[in-house]
Amino acid sequence: MSLRGFFVAGPGDDGDPVTGFYYQTVDPDFSRPQAWGYTDRLSYAPGETLALHGVASAARVQVTIARDGLVPQTVLQTVIPGGFAFTPPDCSVTGCGWPERHRLAIPADWPSGVYTVTFAVPGHASQHMFVLRPARPAARILFLLATGTWCAYNDWGGSNHYQGLTGPHGVEFAAEVSLLRPWAQGFVAWPAGAPRIPHASPLLSRPRYPHMEFARANGLSKKYASSGWAAFERPFALWCEGQGIALDYATQHDLHRDPGLLAPYDRVLIVGHDEYWTWEMRDHLDAHVAAGGRVARFAGNFFWQTRLSADLATQTCYKYRAEAEDPAMQGDRTRLTSYWDHPFTGRPAAASMGLTGSMGVYAGWSRCAAHGAGGFTIWRPDHWSLAGTGLGYGDVLGAASKVFGYEVDGIDYEMRKGLPHPAPGSGLEGELVIVGLSPATTLAHSTGPHDEDRFIGRYDAEEVARIVYGRVDDETMGLASRGNGCMAEYRRGRGAVFNAGSCEWVAGLIARERQVEQVTRNILLGDWG
Repeated sequence: MSLRGFFVAGPGDDGDPVTGFYYQTVDPDFSRPQAWGYTDRLSYAPGETLALHGVASAARVQVTIARDGLVPQTVLQTVIPGGFAFTPPDCSVTGCGWPERHRLAIPADWPSGVYTVTFAVPGHASQHMFVLRPARPAARILFLLATGTWCAYNDWGGSNHYQGLTGPHGVEFAAEVSLLRPWAQGFVAWPAGAPRIPHASPLLSRPRYPHMEFARANGLSKKYASSGWAAFERPFALWCEGQGIALDYATQHDLHRDPGLLAPYDRVLIVGHDEYWTWEMRDHLDAHVAAGGRVARFAGNFFWQTRLSADLATQTCYKYRAEAEDPAMQGDRTRLTSYWDHPFTGRPAAASMGLTGSMGVYAGWSRCAAHGAGGFTIWRPDHWSLAGTGLGYGDVLGAASKVFGYEVDGIDYEMRKGLPHPAPGSGLEGELVIVGLSPATTLAHSTGPHDEDRFIGRYDAEEVARIVYGRVDDETMGLASRGNGCMAEYRRGRGAVFNAGSCEWVAGLIARERQVEQVTRNILLGDWG
């Protein structure tokens, strides 16, 4: 059954896939078939107890739990109680508060991974997911899932960190979002034909967003292609499985609470879109790198500071409203939930990752470098990460599959004798070697009303100018909008981060582009020079 019938038009919705406000939630008419559920936590270890909470139009709900993979492995099929329960209108913020319907002690022999939970009644099914950490390390690579960003984009119930039902007029994004609700459609799995974000509309025409058009037409979250297991981490994990590369799994939330989480691993893998981090997450990652750890990051948009509640169930990020609303303004301003590159944090993004999301960020969509190379232009072809690719100076890595997009991380740089070098004052705390670099921008340029962008436009460039540079004028708009994305090696302490700073790196693995696959193997399996 299509889930389109469970979409609700939010305040001011104009019906447009791009500018409209629509979201998925419980239908109050329980004569219509529906089943929804969530787990009481985001991750577990074998032996811990998982609790399922849910509502359904039927008295009994079929539940199937499967470890996701090239061939998903069903580990449990059971029937649990269903029935109606009240859903608070602010469930996105406070949690749904649905009754516990089932408890399960996770067996010791379930391997680490991402597990889907399907709730089904005749006529309707929905999916949730949880992460299973290993009882003890079983692989040399830990896949650190970008759950801070999953939470920020999940719009089930109406609110996330981008749009919502909060504020005095009920139309503002939510500064707080809860894990205790279902995942929006498209976060766990994609239907066939769902487009990725990068898209180059014809020049001198109004930019289109095919992924949003597909979302509204097919009952997916408007943000399905921006975040979630299905968008980035899942296809990367499937590629690793096909290559025989073993992975253990954990979440950013686990990293937040456990400073020793990364210590047993030779590599820590981060993929896709890791836009949101807490101070504690950064502390624990930085300490691991300083002590000799290696981080393989195939991700983009390292950008916002967040806070987590003591039970890890609520994430806070005031974003553009932080200076006016965040209680940190009256306390420790370093914890302000704004840009990492905000002057108050004193902790620039580049200090941890070598790159930052506030250096251009957009590429390959809207009118933001959408007609660019689509890949990383190579400047240092002799770097160990490119061994076996055959690429030379000025060649482009990943252009065929569009690995450069939709959000990328870069660094202010200067050219010396034909090579890019990080500029002084970039916030680095180690040595950065730029291997590949291409332009990116926060500004969706236009020549007039006929090709003016309705979604990005000037807004992001103006916000970067205001928050990072302190004012909005021609000079700061130029600084905010002239950026780049980099592929770079960052040596910090005794360890290193190899940062392929792009959300869409995984597109090269999906397309099986040979050079992208070779670089990925070099970084995951090589000795790093």
